[in-house]
Amino acid sequence: MAATAAAPPGQLYLAPYVACALGEYFMRLKKDVLVVFDDFTKHAWAYREISLLLGRAPGRDSYPGDIFYLHSKLVERAASMSEKFGSGSMTHLPIAETLEGDLTGYVQSNLVSMTDGQIMVNAALFG
Repeated sequence: MAATAAAPPGQLYLAPYVACALGEYFMRLKKDVLVVFDDFTKHAWAYREISLLLGRAPGRDSYPGDIFYLHSKLVERAASMSEKFGSGSMTHLPIAETLEGDLTGYVQSNLVSMTDGQIMVNAALFG
């Protein structure tokens, strides 16, 4: 499941949910699934755009306050099922873009607080 940068905000908003639903389908078929959310920053931007169109006031860093709740609910869908329930598994790998390396942004700090470990990659190190 992919939503390109040129996709409308509604499609950008729904893409992570559709990917998670597809992952759960295959997990229940006893498969091991990896879902990569690339990236939660763009998802938050799409959600902000939709929220502003609906007249919801933005909060910290201009994002509606419930985007953290939405992202945490997506990440919490990852699971490893016991043999009793089919023994499939789903692993989530959420990615967030930082603006100028700032890890203290709203989306980035929320992602760090809801995951067990983080890796930061700097493109300048690979150039």
